[in-house]
Amino acid sequence: MTTVYVTAPRDAAAELAETLVERRIAACVNMVECDSMYRWESDVIADSETILFVKTTDEVYEDLVAAVTELHPYDVPCIERFDETDVFEPFETWVGDSVTPGTGADDIGRDGVDPDAGHDDRGG
Repeated sequence: MTTVYVTAPRDAAAELAETLVERRIAACVNMVECDSMYRWESDVIADSETILFVKTTDEVYEDLVAAVTELHPYDVPCIERFDETDVFEPFETWVGDSVTPGTGADDIGRDGVDPDAGHDDRGG
């Protein structure tokens, strides 16, 4: 399982997260508001952003990076990959069943099961 850390402007974060899930390159996206301080083009910027913790798989990671790069309003979006080695197995299975490698399409999971069925029991 792979978790990807992405930051986005608050006004763009929800749409970005929804698109990643709709395209089936993210099983779940947690959004946490934050205040950021960074240097951009020789200026120090204080900004209100949203942290996106994107749950995905190794198989669709490159598709996720391509989608974030395409959709993100920043020229250089923050995209950091965390590879988990100790994940609750039922959660890892749900993530794998909720993404579709190589498609980004709005279709049923690779196992033929509707990924929305029983979502309340799995959480993000």
